[in-house]
Amino acid sequence: MHCPFCGNNESRVIDSREAPDGVRRRRECIRCELRFTTYEKVHSMPLMIAKRDGRREAFSGEKLERSLRTACAKRPLEVGAISKMVVDIENELHKLAKAEIEARVLGEMCIERLKILDRVAYIRFASVYRDFQDVDSFTKEVEALTDPEAEGGGSKSQLRLIEDDVPRLAQRGRRRRAKQG
Repeated sequence: MHCPFCGNNESRVIDSREAPDGVRRRRECIRCELRFTTYEKVHSMPLMIAKRDGRREAFSGEKLERSLRTACAKRPLEVGAISKMVVDIENELHKLAKAEIEARVLGEMCIERLKILDRVAYIRFASVYRDFQDVDSFTKEVEALTDPEAEGGGSKSQLRLIEDDVPRLAQRGRRRRAKQG
C-alpha cells in the first residue's frame, strides 16, 4: 500500500474494522509517520444475467434499483425500502453461488418482494415483467391479489381504491363526450 503523502510502499496497520462492503484499515506510513485509511473489498466474480433473448449482461444493482423505483413511483413507502430490497436481492443472488443467473430468477425475486411491499407496485412491475398480452391476463393477476386466499401482505385497500375509481372515471369520460356532442 503506497502512502498518499510520501509514496512509500511500507505501512503498518493501526486499526481494522468491519465496513459495510469489506474492511476499513487505519494505517501509518513507516517513513513519514502520517496516517491514512484504506478500504478493502473482497473481489468476487461479477454476476451475469442471462436474458430471455440469449444475451448475457453483467448484473447492475443501479439498473435494478431504477426499475424498482419506477414501479414504486408515488407509492407511500418507507425511506430506503427500495435500496434495502436491492441489497437483499443482490445478497441472495450471491448466495446462489452461480456465475450466471437467469433473468427469470431475478424477476421472480423482485415480484415476490414487491407483492409483500406494495401491491400496486407489484402490479406495475408484473405488467412489464410478465408482458401481459391482453386485458384478461392482467385482470386475472389483479383478481389473484384481491382473493382473500392469496398469499402475501400489503394493503388490500390499495387495490380496492383502484377498482372503486374505474367505474367513476369511466362515467366521467362519458359525461364529457356527451357534453361535446
